[in-house]
Amino acid sequence: MLKLAPSILAADFKKLGQQVAEVSEAGAQYIHLDVMDGAFVPSISFGMPVIGSLRSCSDRVFDVHMMVEEPGRYINDIKEAGADLICVHAEACTHLDRTINQIKEAGLKAGVALNPATSLSVLDFILPEVDMVLIMTVNPGFGGQKFIPYTLDKVRALRRICKERNLETDIQVDGGVTCDNVRELIEAGANVFVAGSAVFKGNAAENTKAFLKIFEEYEV
Repeated sequence: MLKLAPSILAADFKKLGQQVAEVSEAGAQYIHLDVMDGAFVPSISFGMPVIGSLRSCSDRVFDVHMMVEEPGRYINDIKEAGADLICVHAEACTHLDRTINQIKEAGLKAGVALNPATSLSVLDFILPEVDMVLIMTVNPGFGGQKFIPYTLDKVRALRRICKERNLETDIQVDGGVTCDNVRELIEAGANVFVAGSAVFKGNAAENTKAFLKIFEEYEV
């Protein structure tokens, strides 16, 4: 199933709850929440209080993308704030297997994110244990960046690996995703799409519906 995950990093923080409700009501399946610590990535975004305050605004899947060094320290707190899925960066975890197990033991879905230049080989042993792999299609830390073309080949390669291993792993893409390139990403094998500016710049509800209309072309 194709799923849209609007990234609130691009929303208007003066009316954050309202915008989360708008994209939820328009049909977005996930709400993507980028937690940044100023160490793994240069920026600092928000943490548990903001996630918790938004939980009452939407019944959609709260997809928490942790751009944080050693994210295992915060799994239980993120769960208590209302997360349904926690995605951690392979590059940020000294013991990736332990962190994934922490997420699963907390009763949440687990994802692994890979930076654009990180090889898929880091997934060789952990892939069967995760619900989702996030292929970063820009370098993490800032919104509004341009899509990196070679990451499309990475998505294709990961989907091929999943098929060869009979895995139905979700493949999420994040960075520079728009209505103009989402078809190419779908055809490459991605099925969960993080979109920030492409959703929240302008009418968020209408932009959400535009993505979902494209998804319908592939779900007949």
